[in-house]
Amino acid sequence: MPRANNNGIEIEFDTIGNPNDEALLLVMGFTAQMIAWDEKFCRALADKGYFVIRYDNRDCGLSTHLDGVAVDMAALFMARTSGGDLPPVPYTLSEMAADGIVVLDALDIERAHVVGASMGGMIVQTLAIEHPQRLRTVTSIMSTTGEPEYGQASPDAMAALMRPPPSDRAQAIDASVEASKIFSSPRYFDEARMRERAAASYDRAFYPEGAGRQMGAIVASGDRAGGLRNVTLPFLVIHGRADTLIDLSGGERTAELVPGANLVVLNDMGHDLPEPLWPLIVDVIASHATHAIG
Repeated sequence: MPRANNNGIEIEFDTIGNPNDEALLLVMGFTAQMIAWDEKFCRALADKGYFVIRYDNRDCGLSTHLDGVAVDMAALFMARTSGGDLPPVPYTLSEMAADGIVVLDALDIERAHVVGASMGGMIVQTLAIEHPQRLRTVTSIMSTTGEPEYGQASPDAMAALMRPPPSDRAQAIDASVEASKIFSSPRYFDEARMRERAAASYDRAFYPEGAGRQMGAIVASGDRAGGLRNVTLPFLVIHGRADTLIDLSGGERTAELVPGANLVVLNDMGHDLPEPLWPLIVDVIASHATHAIG
């Protein structure tokens, strides 16, 4: 697969669809590889007339791993809550957003529609604030603004997110499936499908060490409220009412801050993209990208 380079950080990416169509860049969330954007979902977007690009965030999948670089999470959380000086982190959401830009550069794409899920939503929000000239439209899915009073996780969801994964393949897959039961859309949870996805992710690139550095980037970056108030790009927010990891207030607050943003709330969606909802989600994204004026 092709790679883009951001000051020595190699970003693995792939493409689906016709390169002559308008580009649509997909950004995945915390510790999730680009294959979490299911190929059938991507092809559905390509069938709507978009050149779909997905990539592995740094410290995940087949992109560069910053092996051995430590983050003092306790000190980071303490500094963030007390207002003290932040300890150093290897990168922030700004650097992760720049990874998306170098992917576009590698493909000679001047402007793209961007869609981000969860932490990926945080990254595309950062793109909208810091690189608006490179974007056509923005879609933020099941994400939040970084303000601590919005988008809270339930205790069970937070515990599942932070639980260290086992190193044994079978146990790691079991743990992923158990966590998915807490995060996923209750109406559409498919254990066999989740087990298949967990196995594919493990076999492609099992790298739990990257989680601490990605979480460090989220925490160290703070909130985006001020920047989002100044975004003028066409902006869509999609969120599930059944989301236990980032509750609905995260999406509502994002749409409240961005002038003219549209909010779509899906009652049956949790913190996932269940296949039965793909036709609706794809249609909403495509309609926004096609008809938004910006």
